[in-house]
Parts: sequence; structure tokens; C-alpha cells
Amino acid sequence: MKEDCTLLEINPLVVLKNGDIVALDAKVNFDDSADYRHPNWEELRDAAEEDPVELEAKQAGLNYVSLDGNVGCLVNGAGLAMATMDIIKHYGEKSGVAPANFLDVGGGATQEQVTKAFKMILSSPKVKAIFVNIFGGIMKCDVIAAGVVAAAKDLGLKVPLVVRLEGTNVELGRKILNESGLAITAASTMADGAKQIVRSIAG
Repeated sequence: MKEDCTLLEINPLVVLKNGDIVALDAKVNFDDSADYRHPNWEELRDAAEEDPVELEAKQAGLNYVSLDGNVGCLVNGAGLAMATMDIIKHYGEKSGVAPANFLDVGGGATQEQVTKAFKMILSSPKVKAIFVNIFGGIMKCDVIAAGVVAAAKDLGLKVPLVVRLEGTNVELGRKILNESGLAITAASTMADGAKQIVRSIAG
């Protein structure tokens, strides 16, 4: 509790013939949300043992976790991100379509952070399509749209892109996407977006 561990495990623990007890292996996980309370943790970090994209995301202030699927997800809010992954899995299960990442850009992401997030998604060779699912409350839809367009143009988008926008400045966000000249498929709902992203891969 004092060290904000999410896991502290000794396994295996063995008793030798002479009666000595030896911890053969141990695993310790810290709660990243408690970083600010433990500046000494930085000394323990071994960047070579971490996923380089996840490390890059953390440095950019983004929540990113790599997964084994083929649909890149860019979402705002952890709850919506989980729901987005679930609905992709639901509609894509029979055709082998699944989320390639968890990526929550948060409620106050800048255009630069959105661009960075998009580039991280596209850095994975596993990604065959991208689903952007935004419900703009604090986050403004036009900021997301501008970041997506900037990254797609900069990187030369070569995979299907489905975007569902709702909330603050949604009409402006849709206008930015519609006038981008990019092949972007608009989705009316989260379910509609998930179905379209599955079709874009599975046919």
C-alpha cells in the first residue's frame, strides 16, 4: 500500500533440503497513476524492458496499450475506449477483426497530441484500419479532426479510416474531415462505426 503496488508477488517460494527458504522469483508492478508520489521510481525504470510505443505515449501524456488485433483505435475517455474495443470485438469476432490498441487521448488533448497518437497507431504494421470514436465534452471535435487530418496527410494514409464524432463543435469537426480530401468514412453511431470498420477489413 505504501509503495502503491498493483502487484507484489513472490513465485516460486521454495524450501531447500536444509530448511532454508528462498524466493526464486518475484514480480512488482507499480500504479503509474501514483508516479508523482514516488520520484525514486524513475531510477528503477528500465526502458529496454518496456514497449517503446507505450513509453513514447506516456511521455506525450497519452494512455496507450498495445494489443494483438488489427484495428487501430483513437478514442477520448477510458470508458469509451473500453466500450469501443468491446464493440469492435463483438462485430469482428467471426471474421478475425479485433482492436490493435487501447488509446485514450483524454479530455484535454491538443492537436499535437492527437497527431502524435495517430502516428503511433500507424507505426504498427498490424493495423489494417483505424476507428476514431470521439464524444466531445471537454474535448472538442474540431481539435480531433484537425489532428487526424494533419497526421493522415503527413504519413500518407494507406488504410481505411472510419470516424464517429459527437459533441462539442461536431459540425466544425465534420466539416474539417469532409473538406480534407482524404478517404474518410463517417459513422453515425459507435455501432455503425464498428460495423463499417469490420467490413473494411473483412469485406
